[in-house]
Amino acid sequence: MKGHIRERSPGHFAIILDQRDPATGKRKRKWYSFEGTKRQAQIECSRLITEIRSGSNVEPSKITVLQFLERWLKHVKPNVSPKTHERYEQIALKNIAPLIGAKLLLKLKPIEISEAYSQALESGRCDGKGGLAPRTVHHMHRILFSALDQAERWKLIARNPAALLEKRDRPKIEKKAVRTIDAPATADVFDAARKRRLFIPLVLAAFCGLRRGEITAIRWRAIDLDRGQLAVLASTEQLDDGTIREKEAKSGRARTVALPSLAVEELRRWRLLQAQELLRLGTRTDDDWLVVTQADGSALQPRSLTHVVSAFLKEWGVTLKGLRHSHASHMLASNIHPKIVQERLGHSSIAITMDIYSHLMPNMQGDAADAVDVVLRAAINRRSKDVG
Repeated sequence: MKGHIRERSPGHFAIILDQRDPATGKRKRKWYSFEGTKRQAQIECSRLITEIRSGSNVEPSKITVLQFLERWLKHVKPNVSPKTHERYEQIALKNIAPLIGAKLLLKLKPIEISEAYSQALESGRCDGKGGLAPRTVHHMHRILFSALDQAERWKLIARNPAALLEKRDRPKIEKKAVRTIDAPATADVFDAARKRRLFIPLVLAAFCGLRRGEITAIRWRAIDLDRGQLAVLASTEQLDDGTIREKEAKSGRARTVALPSLAVEELRRWRLLQAQELLRLGTRTDDDWLVVTQADGSALQPRSLTHVVSAFLKEWGVTLKGLRHSHASHMLASNIHPKIVQERLGHSSIAITMDIYSHLMPNMQGDAADAVDVVLRAAINRRSKDVG
């Protein structure tokens, strides 16, 4: 097979591929349009030749949505975390593909996407037991939108059909207020958990607002007990095959969390107990040791932590994540500025913090209204006296 390029106009090239039909021996010529530089056109020509020789090349007009999604998943794999790619793959192949995977990419219409979302809500579960949750269908839309946006950039389609959907045709999520517990209930939880191995994870969630993956990744070198500070530098994630990997902190931002004195006391006590526990097993700890481990000193799986803590907290109707939310609610109830709450929780923006905890804002607004009332009443009274 041979290929060459021909410039049609500045920045526009024709890629011409010559090949012979293996059955008849006759020469066949294929033309492809390309926009870009001459060098880019040459690279694209080489890529097309390689794909055709390997049998992986498909004419744009014949590419199905499933074929494209598989190609897109390979494209994004180097640019996202393994856990994120795993989630993309599950939704793309198990949720989206069964509904519209057989349709031709070039002919996919917004109405077909909208109908697919409706079907997913009604009967989209893989086990056939009803529909998918609105949040899952919302994720379907985000992934399909992103994939089709790439198809548009690759010139496989003229326009992203998912972008043409009206807002009312897209999946909607009903926001649920986060479940929290008050300070007395939190004290009850600690009393019941004090002699259990899950006590320190509860402390890190309720006193510091750490996420599950941050709790299982924290090492002693990240904690300065003398200064009362904890540095959140990394997080762990667990894939479906059980593999655990450590990655950078969420949003790529490390953060420093000031430790309450109660947390400092409990961490000091735990460090001594952990060292004694491991010494009996013939192991010496150091600053690089994980704070939260199993009894033999091995790393604790994030899912195992969730399972154990959820079972324990069932009595209080809250989860490990709920303790993190409770930490935020306790701060907001004490009139701590939302910006400080955002920094402690590691949200990428204050808008996220305000959105999650908006149900706590009415109380704060009441306090603000009272404060304004006091200031203005004082000013009005002074003016009345001056005038009088």
